[in-house]
Amino acid sequence: MISAGRLVVFLAFAGSAFAANVQNPRIVLPPSANANRAAVEKIFTESYAAYTKFAFGHDDLSPLSQSFSDGRNGWGASIVDAMSTMHIMGLNDLFLEAVNFSSKIDFSKSQTPDTVSVFETTIRYLGGLLSAFELSGQQFPILLEKAKEVGDKLAFAWVGSNDVPFGELVFATNTPQIATSNIAEAGTLTLEFETLTKHTGNQTYANLALKSVSHIANLASPLPGLAAQGIDPSTGEFVGGYVTWGGGSDSYFEYLIKHARLSNTDNNLFADTWHTAVDSSIKTLLRTSTVGNHVYLADFDDSRTILHIGSHLACYYGGNWLLGGRLLNNQTIVNIALELVDACWNTYAGDATGIGPETFAYISSDGNFTGNGLPTAAQLAFYEKHGYYVTASDYIQRPEVLESNFYAFRVTGDSKYLDRAASAVQSFNKFLMTPTGFAGLNDVNNIGAGLIDDTESFWFAEVLKYLFLTFDDPNHISLDNFVFNTEAHPFMAPPAKAVYGSGILTPTKPFQLKQGPPLPAISPNPKLPKPLPVPPQ
Repeated sequence: MISAGRLVVFLAFAGSAFAANVQNPRIVLPPSANANRAAVEKIFTESYAAYTKFAFGHDDLSPLSQSFSDGRNGWGASIVDAMSTMHIMGLNDLFLEAVNFSSKIDFSKSQTPDTVSVFETTIRYLGGLLSAFELSGQQFPILLEKAKEVGDKLAFAWVGSNDVPFGELVFATNTPQIATSNIAEAGTLTLEFETLTKHTGNQTYANLALKSVSHIANLASPLPGLAAQGIDPSTGEFVGGYVTWGGGSDSYFEYLIKHARLSNTDNNLFADTWHTAVDSSIKTLLRTSTVGNHVYLADFDDSRTILHIGSHLACYYGGNWLLGGRLLNNQTIVNIALELVDACWNTYAGDATGIGPETFAYISSDGNFTGNGLPTAAQLAFYEKHGYYVTASDYIQRPEVLESNFYAFRVTGDSKYLDRAASAVQSFNKFLMTPTGFAGLNDVNNIGAGLIDDTESFWFAEVLKYLFLTFDDPNHISLDNFVFNTEAHPFMAPPAKAVYGSGILTPTKPFQLKQGPPLPAISPNPKLPKPLPVPPQ
């Protein structure tokens, strides 16, 4: 492990002459890593065996009722989402079975009455197919063919001269659902579409995704670099002025720096906008809890008021800031990122199950306003012990805390992140295991509240992949050679540039608040006991 002083010297040297390395090159895994890695693989194979027995070909396993659900159009989301993890774990028989299944998916129409989410279909199906194609050394051209089928369908989300796509499509008729969108839906397409372009030679795919994210980045924003959450594809204008690193906005910010890295583009718009967003967040959104000194990123509403709230979804930001901080050779960002990672892990460590909640809140020196009333006496008592309090207590197998923990280990080599990952594995085995796979939790602080009858496809794609790679050889799927999409599907990256972005923050434009129609649901999931709040219009 590199000491802090040596790390600073190494970063400065790397920026001046060599590529912007993300990973600590001197990581040494302890002997315990092998057993922990095997334990993660066991959770995967047991989960997938239950899926195969009761839900194969459908989107998700319902482990308690030993049945299935089809929330992602019935194309077998768990199979496509699991493929890259299977390949990484060396589960070759399962991988070949998944390739065979994927080769026969009918993407001409939804297999359910539902519309097709452009965002979800891009990150799970398009991303899953392309990542599996690359990881397997392009041995299975059918994966690229199926990815092209999906990409060709998704292209109908862009209508006329619109830069921004609509969020929902009817695949059978290639018609979009005319409605508002958000920047996560419209700005989380570049990695997948440019990878499709790379392998097909058709620049149209990348151009579609790039014109959307470029449009968003060039709009006047409520805070420098921090785009508003809502957007109307018909007008190309923001709807409202709500700012968050959480759901509805999250992966737009995530992909700004990831696109810069995956493409090695000479256009500094993406890295500079990300840098500006981080700089604004440090100046305006960063908050420290009055108990425990935990560091969080607050939300910022239409009235320009700070909301002292956090979420499992938002906890990807620590890992994203670590990646971007290293690519920008900015140690300040790296240091703050590690504090963000610690605070998000604290929401696991403080709970009875050792697993974090869907949403939480906290109190900082400027107050405790959340936009949703004052904390109860029980919440305040919990806060006084832990430095946060729970506002939605369920766990639906989200990956973000463990994702950031993975980045923190790969960047620092500090064994405390291995210990945290091992703790999560123990908690999953203790509290999520059923006779037929693994389920979610209704209440992370009340074991008696029961389980949620669902195994998410991202359990296979994200949670178990990030845990496995935390304990795996750091040179296997290195962060210096791969860029992960927001569903944890790794794409092969070219050798890194010396530094990303110009180092100059993007200029501020005057922002005018405009209200509009209601915004789309955020990470909608029928299994969620309490839907995530959408900014009102």
